[in-house]
Amino acid sequence: MTGCTHRGRWGGGPVMAGLFILLVAGGLSLGWDAQARDLLAPKEQSVTEFEKTQAPSLDDQKRGVPQAMFVWIKMARGYEVEWDSFGRKGWYTQDPRIRPIDPGTNAFTPETEVFYVVFEVAPLEDPAQFSGQWFLEDENGKVSETPVGRDTLEVPGHERYGFLELKKPAGGWPLGNYLVKVFITPLGQQSFHAVNQVGTMRFKIVSQLPATVPAAQK
Repeated sequence: MTGCTHRGRWGGGPVMAGLFILLVAGGLSLGWDAQARDLLAPKEQSVTEFEKTQAPSLDDQKRGVPQAMFVWIKMARGYEVEWDSFGRKGWYTQDPRIRPIDPGTNAFTPETEVFYVVFEVAPLEDPAQFSGQWFLEDENGKVSETPVGRDTLEVPGHERYGFLELKKPAGGWPLGNYLVKVFITPLGQQSFHAVNQVGTMRFKIVSQLPATVPAAQK
């Protein structure tokens, strides 16, 4: 086989050597090709489920209970960055905290340019990729085969916070309900594959947001 090398000695003389060459050129090479194909990384799937799976909902969280690798994960209108201080004003660590703005918000209008999935994970020993794909659902709750959008964030080792951006598509946000599939993979591996999905989140695009109740009336 081209490119194959073997370190060591072969005994048995010319007859054994000839037999070995015939075996490699024949049936054994098929087995090696099959093994080589098995080692290839799986290709991205347009639909990441070949059967109905029940990925956990990351919207339904209990206080103090981690979700998958997440300490917490929230959909939000925006985010703020907070820096840890050593105790003296102006002295900061290199590990900023990211705080969601209006966490738990899951309804947006078609004019919304971008909103976020903000999260905290336990400190990572190795870099990882956090990804999301979002799909429009029809009136029967079936998700579209093609995602409306996607985003991937590379989080370096020993960092804890991050966010995904859900940006308005080129044609605008269609009204309706959406399903977000959340994935976690080691750095450099295929992100959008069913085996890497760790949960789901939901949001909806509505023509008008409900009026907020003034704080004095709550």
